[in-house]
Amino acid sequence: MIIIRGFIKLLPNLLHRQTDTGLCCQMWPARTCRNLADREAVTRKRYATPPDARLYLVKSSSSDPSLLRQACYTLSAHLPRDWPEDQGSEVAFAGRSNVGKSSAINAITGHNRLAKTNKTPGRTQQIIFFTLDESRRLVDLPGYGYAKVPAAMQQHWEKTIRRYLEERVCLRALILPVDSRREPTERDWQLLNWCAAHGLPVHVLLTKSDKLGKGKRTQALRLAQQSLSDMPLTSVQLFSALRDVGVGQARHRIMALLDSGDSVGSSS
Repeated sequence: MIIIRGFIKLLPNLLHRQTDTGLCCQMWPARTCRNLADREAVTRKRYATPPDARLYLVKSSSSDPSLLRQACYTLSAHLPRDWPEDQGSEVAFAGRSNVGKSSAINAITGHNRLAKTNKTPGRTQQIIFFTLDESRRLVDLPGYGYAKVPAAMQQHWEKTIRRYLEERVCLRALILPVDSRREPTERDWQLLNWCAAHGLPVHVLLTKSDKLGKGKRTQALRLAQQSLSDMPLTSVQLFSALRDVGVGQARHRIMALLDSGDSVGSSS
């Protein structure tokens, strides 16, 4: 009886402990879930994809500008026999040395080092191909007009560029960066006139527009539009790789050109 009475006296305490233990057991999963959720939130925050890079994760449609972010180096070629197979569609970047061509390619593709930039102009000595997908590419043509480049090398570049423009069947359009602070050079006009005569669309990027004030930018764009008004296949926009001016507009334009069905190489 003494043992039973003692047990009865201890029973409330045991029940209380059991209740506490039960509550504790019930709370642990919730606490664990909260900890896991907190940990997951911290991880997501720490490794979150930057807003401008989330496009990498989106499955691109045929005309989605995010496709440009998938650009990867394919090859550099001195000779036509080394070029990729002449199929699909290509948009090529051409322009005077030190005009910001490589910076424009990097800004448009979202890769800081895709096209090598260098303080010494005229370093791009080959035609460089970048693959977007199985049928579309960007092309970086050698810069022209740098005085310190030997004449023989300059002639070789010009011959290579001319042959690419004339023979490349999959070429859809040309992107021509021009310094917004200066007038197009004679060779810029030669290239523009050739493209106009052969029905090749050109999109002009007025680069380094961040160096101009608002009024000067507007004036530069208006003058360029007037100068190119007799070339219906030529469009123009303000652009700054440094300040991200016009990058989105350029991406949409390039995708539209890549998806156009016309080519000029076969008819040259």
